[in-house]
Amino acid sequence: MLRVYFATSNKNKYEEAYRILETYGVQLELFSFEKIEIQAERLDQIALFAARQAYSVLRSPVLVEDSGLFIEELKGFPGPYSQYVFKTIGIEGILKLLEGVKNRKAWFEAAVACICPPYEKTFTDRVYGKISEEPRGKSGFGFDPIFVPEGETRTFAELGIEEKNKYSHRSRAFHRVGKWLKSFKNNHNGTR
Repeated sequence: MLRVYFATSNKNKYEEAYRILETYGVQLELFSFEKIEIQAERLDQIALFAARQAYSVLRSPVLVEDSGLFIEELKGFPGPYSQYVFKTIGIEGILKLLEGVKNRKAWFEAAVACICPPYEKTFTDRVYGKISEEPRGKSGFGFDPIFVPEGETRTFAELGIEEKNKYSHRSRAFHRVGKWLKSFKNNHNGTR
């Protein structure tokens, strides 16, 4: 089994990724890591910078994930600044910005950077949906209580991890990572 570290301080993200990657024969290990988050326009740039940081410490295969909520009416805001926006104005601040707004279309995007020498790869994916009128649900984290994915009436926070993984941007990106890691392992006989 290929062992890869997931550099994150978010146990919820780790749990989501662990469940997915184990189905591809990847043993995911948590590396508690407070990344230095650069300001960049694209999530893949942010994730790759952090993965390089983590790799310089670990010197082992490593993953870093970064995600953001993009709201159409707000021209993609908060996007790559989602974590900062969540910490400063939170869910209530986003809902306040959307008061009286009819267009509530939004998407979540995830970027996973993977360093398995000699390769540096990034995998991105999106899930489209809308912003609810009020927070709903108890599970999940971040903006999950206000995001309703297409084809659902419930927010991510109302779905729970197993159901959320059917829709999630992060789930989709980690499935792409898992497929690549499985082929990497097969092509390198699991020696890296």
